Amino acid sequence: MIGTRPLRVAVAAVLAAAALVLAGCSNDPLAQQYLEGSNKNYISGDGSITEVPVADRGDAVQFSSTDENGDPVDSSDYAGQVLVLNFWYAGCAPCRAEAPALAELSEKYADQGASFLGVNVRDQVPTAVAFAKTYGVDYPSVVDTDGAMQLAFTGTVAPNAVPTTLVIDPQGRVAARILGQLTDPTILDTLIKSNLPGGDSGEPVATPTATPAAAVSGGSS
Repeated sequence: MIGTRPLRVAVAAVLAAAALVLAGCSNDPLAQQYLEGSNKNYISGDGSITEVPVADRGDAVQFSSTDENGDPVDSSDYAGQVLVLNFWYAGCAPCRAEAPALAELSEKYADQGASFLGVNVRDQVPTAVAFAKTYGVDYPSVVDTDGAMQLAFTGTVAPNAVPTTLVIDPQGRVAARILGQLTDPTILDTLIKSNLPGGDSGEPVATPTATPAAAVSGGSS
């Protein structure tokens, strides 16, 4: 009969080795959540907000993809307006919780200089469409299962959690990031307003220059 003690020792050794491997991946949020036993099946953020000063925003981010309706989406479509990008997927509980607030803000800013675009990081088209219908989300979502959109925004304010909401300024630069669930819609509302032309972080509103009457009339005769 094979003794149980050696077997238990061997199993313990294997588990210890696995824990060390995972511990070595402490920079990986999903691995860390596995160690904590949270079993969330998504990388959650802490709700932290990062605002990027205008002088530090760098170059505009270029992207192109296709939304859930098969229509092309390109960064140039949003030139000159604030763009709110929300990274999500249907199985993410915080994504479901924040969806109504995002939908409401999207309606508020329709034709007011700001647009919303979802970035679905996991689902297939039918799931994305069903989610939008369930939660009353009227703005489109890119189906980004190949990670191209996520890759375009890698950097100091990358979408490192799901959900993540990025605010893109009218020049196509990342202006702010909410890492995790949007628990207070007024925060995003303020970030949008501040990046509209004339806002605290936006470009100043152009003031028309008065034209001398002589130049208009061709001068005095």
